[in-house]
Amino acid sequence: MTLHIETPALLFSATSLILLAYTNRFLTLATIIRGLKKAYKEKENRMILLEIKNLNLRLTLIRFMQMAGVLSLFLSVFTMLVLFLDYQLTGIYLFGFSLLALLISLALCFWEINISVEALRLHLSDLTHKELEKEQQPTI
Repeated sequence: MTLHIETPALLFSATSLILLAYTNRFLTLATIIRGLKKAYKEKENRMILLEIKNLNLRLTLIRFMQMAGVLSLFLSVFTMLVLFLDYQLTGIYLFGFSLLALLISLALCFWEINISVEALRLHLSDLTHKELEKEQQPTI
């Protein structure tokens, strides 16, 4: 198998966009957490504390997503350098590790999205529960 220097360069645009999306998720969560912390200081509510705990897990996942994404980008650049120096086999292995790091990053993203969706469903559950109660009440 021959790996050309252009192949790892293909990951640049994809990885850069993924890292931008991860950063946007991080900034959004940071804003939400700051708001929830302020709300918790005003009114010590257990539900707010549970939300902050959930968001803390999501922040941790985003940090690892970003780290794996940056590692993937780093390994891609390093692969290009190694291929430039004409170390074909080393370049192939480095590029394989780069792809593996990208897969790990995407898997963590999948996990974080699932946690996010479950949290939103929990938020909506009280509304759907109230709607069901309204529908079950007899009309006079």
